[in-house]
Amino acid sequence: MKIKTTFKSLLTKSIIAVILLTLSSEIMAQEKSSSDLKNFKITIEKTDNGLKMHSSEGSAWINLNFNLVYNKPQAIDEYGMTQLGKVSSNKDSKLADYLITITKTKDGISLTGIEGTAWKELSFTLSKNGKQMIDQFGMTE
Repeated sequence: MKIKTTFKSLLTKSIIAVILLTLSSEIMAQEKSSSDLKNFKITIEKTDNGLKMHSSEGSAWINLNFNLVYNKPQAIDEYGMTQLGKVSSNKDSKLADYLITITKTKDGISLTGIEGTAWKELSFTLSKNGKQMIDQFGMTE
């Protein structure tokens, strides 16, 4: 009887240890991925002619101006406008390594972080001449 109790106790403690190790390794992986992100800052502005994006940090480009068709995403990386299947393989250690898509929706702007962001999706409205700044962690000021 004592052997069964000891075995159950050992099994219970082992299961708890495995769960704790699994959870702590996931938390450490999340922290590591956030610390691996390089800084970038992009301001998105709605203009009379479409959208204007200004990068003040982490990109090879400074200004992008373009029109978006509703619900048609535009891919943007540290080198500027691109296509998802033709992302540049050039990597510059002085630049942030990111890939996002921007989509004009009926409610505003939708962003998808594909690479180099702590966020997966951001959505917000922009009034005419309104601005919103984003970085590797999301919306910012």
